[in-house]
Amino acid sequence: MSLYAARGVSAQKEEVHQAIKNLDPGLFTNAFCKMYPDYLCGDDAYVNISHADGAGTKSILAYLYWKETGDVSVWKGIAQDAVAMNLDDLLCVGVYTDILFSSTIDRNKKLIPGEVIEQVISGTQELFDALKKYGVNIHYLGGETADVGDVVRTIAVNGTMTARWRKDKIITNQNIKAGDLIVGFASSGQSAYEDTYNSGLGSNGLTSARHDVLSKYYAEKYPETFERSLDKEVVYIGKNKIEDLFNIQHSTLNIGKLLLSPTRTYAPLMKVFLEEHFKDLHGVIHCSGGGQTKCMKYLPQSFKIVKDNLFEVPPIFQLIQLNSGADAKEMYQVFNMGHRLEIFTNEAAAHKMIAIAKQYNIEAQIIGRVEASDKKQLQLHGSFGKVDYEY
Repeated sequence: MSLYAARGVSAQKEEVHQAIKNLDPGLFTNAFCKMYPDYLCGDDAYVNISHADGAGTKSILAYLYWKETGDVSVWKGIAQDAVAMNLDDLLCVGVYTDILFSSTIDRNKKLIPGEVIEQVISGTQELFDALKKYGVNIHYLGGETADVGDVVRTIAVNGTMTARWRKDKIITNQNIKAGDLIVGFASSGQSAYEDTYNSGLGSNGLTSARHDVLSKYYAEKYPETFERSLDKEVVYIGKNKIEDLFNIQHSTLNIGKLLLSPTRTYAPLMKVFLEEHFKDLHGVIHCSGGGQTKCMKYLPQSFKIVKDNLFEVPPIFQLIQLNSGADAKEMYQVFNMGHRLEIFTNEAAAHKMIAIAKQYNIEAQIIGRVEASDKKQLQLHGSFGKVDYEY
């Protein structure tokens, strides 16, 4: 059993998919988000989308960092995580503006005071104000904040995004075909719209990242941060503390800040692609839960996906693997490992998109291709050798 599974987490969410198998799949079964006819206005030219996601267990890292350092501003990053995990899913189907957002915050009031809630809520609005400068308009409708200490140990930060969008401007992934190239867009570095280095971790795999990197010190001091029924051999098994320093890109950051780098949204960049290169977007994938295997769920037919020019693995993932001893197959199935956005397109458009990304200081490159096949396959190549997945 993998460490991820031993901690009660599933990268592929098999039981969730089993539970929803009888639900209406919506209009476009291969699209990254579920869509329905325009029930709001009854216009056949539009679709309705409502999407939910959140910061996941990254909020526990924020809790640890805040308790250890007293820095309450770290919670603003959690607000960005909850927004970006929703927004970047919507980007994959072509939606980038005129979006409604409603937050859902569940807290244990005995441990999470009002100042934390204020940071999450104000941080959400600050992010929306920043995105508006790039033509990405998200309207904050408030939401629900509940005191449910019997349900959550610390805090859960989630949200829902709703939009009404033109049907002829939707990306369904139906146009993915053999011969397409796959362009990856880096999750790490410092984009033109970020004010500090981003480790690229995002908001997936944080249960493993936390337990693999941080030491038993946190299990002993903060027992409220983990499920007590877990085997102690998988709880906080790392060598580091949050304030340990880590040298990266000619600067020094602590481990906590690397783990808590707010999830990068690709919205400013995707807005350009959607407005200027829409027809070239054969398919768009957000490498979130499932990491580099995420694309396999949304293929319109059987293909072999070959990713043989992956990004150099960012330091945060190297640190996680060093602490955990996980093999490449598990790492690439749990984490994005260097890019969270990938676009399926033709060669000419691929080079144009790479050049546009450079303007935003986001590294981009052709990371792979689509090949004809009689079954769904994924093959990764790297310094680790070759890893195969079949579906």
